[in-house]
Amino acid sequence: MTQTDIAIEMIGVDKWFGDFQVLRNIDLQVQAGERVVICGPSGSGKSTVVRCLNGLEIHQQGRIFVDGLELTKKRKAIKSIRAEVGMVFQQFNLFPHLTVLENLTLGPMKARGLSKEEAEARAMKYLERVHIPEQAEKKPGQLSGGQQQRVAIARSLCMEPKIMLFDEPTSALDPEMISEVLDVMLELAEEGMTMVVVTHEMGFARKAADMMVFMDEGEIVETGKPADFFENPQTDRCKQFLDQILQH
Repeated sequence: MTQTDIAIEMIGVDKWFGDFQVLRNIDLQVQAGERVVICGPSGSGKSTVVRCLNGLEIHQQGRIFVDGLELTKKRKAIKSIRAEVGMVFQQFNLFPHLTVLENLTLGPMKARGLSKEEAEARAMKYLERVHIPEQAEKKPGQLSGGQQQRVAIARSLCMEPKIMLFDEPTSALDPEMISEVLDVMLELAEEGMTMVVVTHEMGFARKAADMMVFMDEGEIVETGKPADFFENPQTDRCKQFLDQILQH
């Protein structure tokens, strides 16, 4: 495995909010093209891990490398990494006063220097990709939650990132809208996009993940292939979590 095959590496990462240590000695390696699902109880540090990967949160100890670049506090390092990393949040974070198309063309024109025509062509390509090209001229408020989240995914794809981070992308959605977003994410996974996904959707994890990461109290407690992880968890904490989350 050469260094260039490693998309993300976290080495001994610690993070505090004031006196509270939210991440403890996080070691994580994600290969290019790998899909990693991070799960665990609320408050276990899952979202903080993905937010550290694009500089939304700054770690205090340890080292983080993304696409071969070290993530430091320097704005230049954060900017370089954000150019290669797409992020999809729980909330859609779309500009309500802009159309869907305008939301999608803003980044490529400003950050990538595309012309309006190029940006619009790219935006339509990715709206097709998430199966809502007919919504291009609508405002976000005219769309369902599931459609808005698919617009948010398309907006990230318009920057043509090497890596996609998802922070509980379906947790703000009504149950009937969850599958339409997960289906789009599954398609991305099948195309070989490097993905780190924080989610409680274990059906998605079984289908899409190459590696499962279980966190509790700021630590990575267990990692494994989905088949092993679900059928034969190695720790009591993981077993208890899966028992709770997999009960219908």
